[in-house]
Amino acid sequence: MPQTGTLVRPRNGKVIAGVCAGLADRVGWGRNTVRFLFLISCLLPGPQFVIYIVLWFIMPKAQF
Repeated sequence: MPQTGTLVRPRNGKVIAGVCAGLADRVGWGRNTVRFLFLISCLLPGPQFVIYIVLWFIMPKAQF
C-alpha cells in the first residue's frame, strides 16, 4: 500500500481504475468508505463521473 500522503493509483486492490483507492490511501480512510461515498454522491447532481475520469488520467500509477 502506498504511503499516506501520496496521490497515486495503486496497482493492487483497485476495482475500476483505482481512483477511489488512491484517494482513500491519500487521506487515510478505508477504500470501501471512499467507494461508498462516491456512489452516494452520484445520487446528487454534479460532475462526479467527469471528475472521476479526469482523476483517472492525471493520477499516476504506483511505481511498485
